[in-house]
Formats: sequence, C-alpha cells, structure tokens
Amino acid sequence: QGQLVESGGGLVQPGGSLRLSCAATRMTFKLYRLAWYRQAPGKARELVASITSLGSTNYADSVKGRFTISRDNAKTTLYLQMNSLKTEDTAVYYCNGDFGRVVYWGQGTQVTVSL
Repeated sequence: QGQLVESGGGLVQPGGSLRLSCAATRMTFKLYRLAWYRQAPGKARELVASITSLGSTNYADSVKGRFTISRDNAKTTLYLQMNSLKTEDTAVYYCNGDFGRVVYWGQGTQVTVSL
C-alpha cells in the first residue's frame, strides 16, 4: 500500500512564498501521474496542478504564473512552489498519486495566507 506524506504548510503573509513537499513510499513513484489539490472551508476539493510521468504539467487558471509543480523521481518526492500567495489560496493542500485504478491521497497540509 502506497503512502503520501505532505509537509511545508504554514502561515504566510499575502505576497509571500511557501514550498510544499510530498514524500512517497511503497509505490513505483515514477509511473504515477501526481497532483496537488486543495480544499478551502465550505468549498469542494479542486485541482491545483498536476504533472504526468513524463513531466507534462497543468495548472488551474487561478494559480498559473504563481505556482510551480515539480517532481524528483530519485527522491520520490513531489513539490509545489507557491509564490505571490493570496488570501484566497488559504486551504488544506493534498497530494495525489494516480496510476490507472490505483489512487493514493496524502493526509493534507494546511496553508493559511493572512496578515
């Protein structure tokens, strides 16, 4: 059974930066499509960014130009660099790994953007 563990969340002021990490174990990491989702209070979970096994990336319109998703297959770790953070980026951020019918989720890490 694969496992994903997020880290790097916290409190940051508007305009600041954070880098989230997602460490994977017990899965063939390089084969997986990976993604970051987020869920704000009272809202549905939404896709933030994804990266395929070949490195192709996709971003939600709301984060384009501010967030960068990347993966290090050697370290079996997924990253999300978040710059120019806004208050509306406040949410719990989840790491996701998808390979056919096999889907894994992390437990989430809280990101709060506030003065």
